[in-house]
Amino acid sequence: MGYIFEPEILHDVARRAVGQPLDGIITQIANELSERYPGHILPAKDREWIFNVAGGAMGQMMVLHSSITEYIMIFGTPIGTEGFSGRFAAEDHFMILEGEQWSYREGSFEKEVYRPGDRNVLPRGAAKGYRMPDKCFALEYARGLIPAMLPFGLADSLSSTLDATSVARTFKVYAKAVVGNLARGKI
Repeated sequence: MGYIFEPEILHDVARRAVGQPLDGIITQIANELSERYPGHILPAKDREWIFNVAGGAMGQMMVLHSSITEYIMIFGTPIGTEGFSGRFAAEDHFMILEGEQWSYREGSFEKEVYRPGDRNVLPRGAAKGYRMPDKCFALEYARGLIPAMLPFGLADSLSSTLDATSVARTFKVYAKAVVGNLARGKI
């Protein structure tokens, strides 16, 4: 079994949740995805916020699904951040739930602006600079070889912030979700 999630469906779920307080948005998204994809969304008891520093940008994430080929998480910050998107053998969909994200591609002289309900797509092999100028949270979905994304997602925590706690928590959540999905035949 390869990909089970469809970006358009996830975007629709995110758009329908926008406009309420953030905790309500997250609950609605998690509940809808749990109903649509039974057994593939982490139960509430296994979800936790974890600091993440990647590409120079600091935020926090809550993993909803993780497997060898896909992940879904809520990512964001209450105070803003900016950095490098990374360049991956995976495509990434960043669906704004609250706040605003700005991004640009190499050679661009104007920013792209994404607001609640919008989706910023990073194709395989592409990269962007991005900024969340203030509070911003998004539903993030990636599909491709997810383990190859982990070095980027953990390098700053290992080499700059030296935050072994967040690295260990990230591995714990990722490993538990991957093993659970493999047990159900989902790679």
